Amino acid sequence: MSNLFESIAEYSYAGIFILLIGVNAAPLLMPPTWIILSSFFVLDQSFDPLVLALVGATGATIGRFLLKIVSGYFRKVVGSQQKTNLNSIGDFLNRKRFGYIISSFLFAATPLPSNMLFIAYGLMQAKSFGLYIGFWFGRVISYYVMITISKIVLTPFIELFEDRYIGILVADALGIAVVIFFTCIDWNLLLVSRKFKLIKPKLWRF
Repeated sequence: MSNLFESIAEYSYAGIFILLIGVNAAPLLMPPTWIILSSFFVLDQSFDPLVLALVGATGATIGRFLLKIVSGYFRKVVGSQQKTNLNSIGDFLNRKRFGYIISSFLFAATPLPSNMLFIAYGLMQAKSFGLYIGFWFGRVISYYVMITISKIVLTPFIELFEDRYIGILVADALGIAVVIFFTCIDWNLLLVSRKFKLIKPKLWRF
């Protein structure tokens, strides 16, 4: 794995940029982008943390854009009630002037994996450009912070991949569960009447 990092590092920021587009376009089984960026910084101190954060945020945003497009094609497997619910939350965010910008920024400003967020956006068929703006700015901040403190908090990416891959699987499993839960919420009832109710998803009906 170290050889892979060294090979990519030979292409400097361009190599990292391309790598991150591919990583963020994948829905599952990928390590968090901040770990990849921090690993490059730890391995090569010549990289500038701010530039790495900007490159990382741009590559991640493009990759998540591709993931959202692909996820949109799976809307057809969602039940009619779930589609109505997704439309309700989409309409709610659209009515708010900075709805998508704020929601994406608040999520992206944390080191939480964002793959399931964009899968949900894809299922919602969200079309606001604001969600990418908020996500990009949030990721610039979170990546910069994580890169600059990487020497203190970073578990080397190689060790994570080789010895703790189960953590990635658990995170993906939890993410899938969150998306399923998200689509089961009766958003129209929650947003209009402030009442919480779950709707049985289509995939549970045998």
